Amino acid sequence: MLAGTRSRKVGDEILKEMAMILLESVKDPRTRDVTLTGIKLSSDLQRARVYYSILGGSEEVRKAQAGLDSAKGFIKRRISLKMSLRYVPEIIFEHDPSLERGSAMERLLESIRKDAPVNDAE
Repeated sequence: MLAGTRSRKVGDEILKEMAMILLESVKDPRTRDVTLTGIKLSSDLQRARVYYSILGGSEEVRKAQAGLDSAKGFIKRRISLKMSLRYVPEIIFEHDPSLERGSAMERLLESIRKDAPVNDAE
């Protein structure tokens, strides 16, 4: 198996486990509305850059980042118990603004639809 394929597969499994841990085990209210959107695992499987999204402004993002950073050790321990990995990668959480951009675009399109005149078929 190629190194890139392995890191992608392991990364996908880690992301699934992390999502379940956040949902079921992390009790920090700052992480309640966080959605994990992706992961980039280094080819040596030592570092995992985990992307997350949360709706809201910069204050919500700041709180979510603090909550995720606070839960890192707990999440790493839970992953080590659930997955048979030689090393659990160092976790780096990074905000992914794509959901907010998509939501803003959807609102913009909806406002255009409301303001557009209706063309009746002739």
